Amino acid sequence: MYLRETRQKRVDGSVLTHLQLAESVWDPDKGQSKINIVYNCGRANDPEVAERLRRLARSILRRCSPEEVVAEDASWKLIEAWPYGDLYVLEQLWRRLGFGEVIAEVLGKRKLGFEVERALFAMVANRACAPCSKLYCYEQWLAEDVHIEGTGGLALHHLYRAMDFLEENKAVLEEALYFRMADLLNLDVELIFYDTTSLHFEVDEEDTGVGEDEEVYGSVAAGHNRYRAPRKRGKAKNGRDDAPQIVVGLAVTRDGFPVRHWVFPGNTVDVSTVEQVKRDLRGWRLTRCVFVGDAGMVSEKNLKSLARGGGKYIVCMPVHPGGEVATQVVNRPGRYQEVAENLRVKEVTVGDGERRRRYVVCHNPQEAQRQRLHREKVLEQLSAELDSLRHQTDNKSHTKRVCELRASGRYGRYLRLTRTGKPAIDRARVKALARLDGKFVVHSNDDTLSAEDMALGYKQLQRVEEAWRTLKSGLKLRPVFHWAPHRIHAHVALTVFALLLERVAEHACGDTWRNIRDDLKQIKLAQLLSPNGTVWQVTEPGKNATKRLKTLEINKPPPLLQVV
Repeated sequence: MYLRETRQKRVDGSVLTHLQLAESVWDPDKGQSKINIVYNCGRANDPEVAERLRRLARSILRRCSPEEVVAEDASWKLIEAWPYGDLYVLEQLWRRLGFGEVIAEVLGKRKLGFEVERALFAMVANRACAPCSKLYCYEQWLAEDVHIEGTGGLALHHLYRAMDFLEENKAVLEEALYFRMADLLNLDVELIFYDTTSLHFEVDEEDTGVGEDEEVYGSVAAGHNRYRAPRKRGKAKNGRDDAPQIVVGLAVTRDGFPVRHWVFPGNTVDVSTVEQVKRDLRGWRLTRCVFVGDAGMVSEKNLKSLARGGGKYIVCMPVHPGGEVATQVVNRPGRYQEVAENLRVKEVTVGDGERRRRYVVCHNPQEAQRQRLHREKVLEQLSAELDSLRHQTDNKSHTKRVCELRASGRYGRYLRLTRTGKPAIDRARVKALARLDGKFVVHSNDDTLSAEDMALGYKQLQRVEEAWRTLKSGLKLRPVFHWAPHRIHAHVALTVFALLLERVAEHACGDTWRNIRDDLKQIKLAQLLSPNGTVWQVTEPGKNATKRLKTLEINKPPPLLQVV
């Protein structure tokens, strides 16, 4: 017994489809099978007919489970199954933020011969789900590990061409996405946090070429000669001064959403990047934008640049020996105001009139206790080292060990040489460092901000540090397998876009993307071979996955994606 379809062509050319419950029986007289119509269900497009058939199917399944049907019918086979929930959510967020529309607007009437938007989404999703090289993304991840609609016709060179398109139009894409995101997510863009990090490469030689007008890599980089040769040796923040590197700058909102990023040559000093950042963000409708930067951004030139045109800033001031902050701010007597359990603030003003400078001394008692205990442990170890040196008779090894201690980042700051050239603990230096335990100084040119606002505003700079950790550890920003400048820039852009999608999900769920992704991976996509063709079916979301979808305000994926 089976469900039979009959079609009737009408005079106006339309076709009516009727459903019938039929069975095939053997006629011994004629020696052939014949069809008996058991019941005429009605028109196929009638909602009442569909509901009656669903009730019939449910009643049948109470007597015979789907597993039994599949087991008895060998023509039903499970071909493959893939994790689907995390990719489904990423694609819904991708559409919600308007990536597809923005890419289509930038493309205009250009025809590149492949789906640029699908290629870019595949590479961004790969960063968020299983970061790997573009070659592995194409040969293994897209081919076997996942199923993304619309990527079947992509070739490896399509991914690279999509990266070239992204880098060519990165500034336009970032600005358009920002305006869409600001309206959709109601972003708080009063404070823009900016910081840089270094990203080293596992190569021996740095890139040649320094000027923007100088051709880089000959004909290989044709059309991309405006990019500086990025891989240069510089002061690495991870201690890898021996390897060529690039410097990446990132601007994020108070909630941790990346606004824009920059890629600079590896020998770029942090303080020299601020002017370009301010220039590039001009005209982005950032309401009352207050720039927040770390001590590495502070220079007299940068502060003047930030203040030009009425710009406002909050920066952490470096405490240089003999400088204004060290002599007139940190040790200024005054009463601290409690802001939080682990934060006290004290406002200090230096100078008079228009030239006055406003500082806030921030003190963290818990951090002060940790630094004190750490210093006591280091001094105890250093004392043991110095005692062992007094009993050495080999002057050559003695001198070598003294040089190692003085050059050590752990012990060197506490050492001095006596008049006789012997190493000793510098007690004055230890006392001076003890006065700075748990303290940092914040400076701002915005008089409307209270001392509490300045301290908490700077503390929020940890959002950038969180972004760096996610980019490097979670999204595997490194290692970088590209060598052409424009491909390096595009690789960073793809990773930042993946960070944006993750931050949207984390902000909605109040949890890390790792936990969200693990819950969503419970939803699988299965490819089934049936007597009537291939069926792409999505499993029913579990309890945790359903909760995540509800929090993200995303509908459940349809149970059947395709029947061919």
